[in-house]
Amino acid sequence: MPTSPMSEPSPEPGRRQILRTAGLGISAMALGSPLLAACKVGSGDSGSGGGKDTTDTLKIGFVSPRTGAAAGFGEPDAYVLGLARKAFAGGLTIGGKKYAVKIIDKDGQSNPQRGSQVASDLINGEGVDLMLTTSTPETVNPVSDACEAAGVPCISTVVPWEAWYFGRGAKPSQKQAYKYTFHFCFGVEQFHQAYTHLWPQVKTNKKVGVMWPNDSDGNAIRESLGPLLKKDGYGIVDPGAYTDGTNDYSSQISRFKSDHCEIFNTFPIPSDFATFWRQAAQQGYKPKIVQVAKTGLFPSQVEALGPLGIGIAGGAYWTPTFPYSSSLTKISSKDLADGYQKSSGKQWTQQLGPSLALFDVAAAALQAATDPRDKKAVAQAIGRLDVQTPVGRLQWGKGPNANVVAAPILGGQWVQAAKGSPYKLDFVLCENSSDPNVPVAARLRPYTS
Repeated sequence: MPTSPMSEPSPEPGRRQILRTAGLGISAMALGSPLLAACKVGSGDSGSGGGKDTTDTLKIGFVSPRTGAAAGFGEPDAYVLGLARKAFAGGLTIGGKKYAVKIIDKDGQSNPQRGSQVASDLINGEGVDLMLTTSTPETVNPVSDACEAAGVPCISTVVPWEAWYFGRGAKPSQKQAYKYTFHFCFGVEQFHQAYTHLWPQVKTNKKVGVMWPNDSDGNAIRESLGPLLKKDGYGIVDPGAYTDGTNDYSSQISRFKSDHCEIFNTFPIPSDFATFWRQAAQQGYKPKIVQVAKTGLFPSQVEALGPLGIGIAGGAYWTPTFPYSSSLTKISSKDLADGYQKSSGKQWTQQLGPSLALFDVAAAALQAATDPRDKKAVAQAIGRLDVQTPVGRLQWGKGPNANVVAAPILGGQWVQAAKGSPYKLDFVLCENSSDPNVPVAARLRPYTS
């Protein structure tokens, strides 16, 4: 199934130099089938699934942040792991031989040291054949580094690709910096596309007040996204980098008001944005567009703001309206969301899509390898994969480098849920520049709360 271009040009050398040293992370950011609905879901640090633990058992490690600052990303893990274990229950037949499959999942606790530790445990203690990891550089990068050092194939997602590739030490000139670690996620160019297609839907003076923190995320955004927006005619009003955990944003708010910034953009940790946005409301700053990233990804983060959350614009790397299905489970994006809501009683979150996509890629990689126990062969197979997943078609080898597939992030807005909905808010897509196959549901409306 064709999609929009999934490979984007590499950033200019100057941007790549910045991104190499300063990560661009996003952290401290009814299934109709009774059979699938009855999947037994796992919990953290479990190893159930797929037969006896013998030499004919393939072991897949899975590391994500289940607790800590980035715990929101791990919220749907139990459901996704249940689907994957159900799909692998019958094992895999590869090269005429039947293998059982065992998934061993670990909580990275949103901490790089913990991520590195559990990766080492999975590599050296469990002897995993393949590693999967997701959500924020604090989890994904140390796990990827451990796998690269040990020669264990690893597939990762939900870290902007520049932060994963350059943030781990790759040089701009390197087209394949890593032999064993591979990644799929959006990058700076997808953010740029989303913003420049979303913002013109509301008439503004194109003055953007920015709150970019003094951390790896904020500094990278300042050096990479900022210049791109300026080239498109946006005036950037930057009061300067602030420290995570700041409690008083009066000076920044005063600057945005005096400079008449009708667009506001920020990449903060959730608690900082909540503090800032409440102070902005108290002090009378109400821009026409409120564009957030790294927070505002999940319903709980926006609901916590009360009425102030309605109308906030954000980005989505997956929604139930993505017209794609999982090649492993055969579940459509819509059924994935419906099944999660029915099983958990919670609203869908965009993390469902990429987490299940990891297992689509894992199954395809093991089956494509000449010998699934040969780690080098599995790594080489990943570099040639063409896989259908809930986030779209992932094709390695088509850029921006041999290790990465650049996946979409689309712009949208949090709106009040329709009457009769069991939920308070809905996220509606307002632009689809990095994947035109995904339907647009509405136009961006001015922030009015």
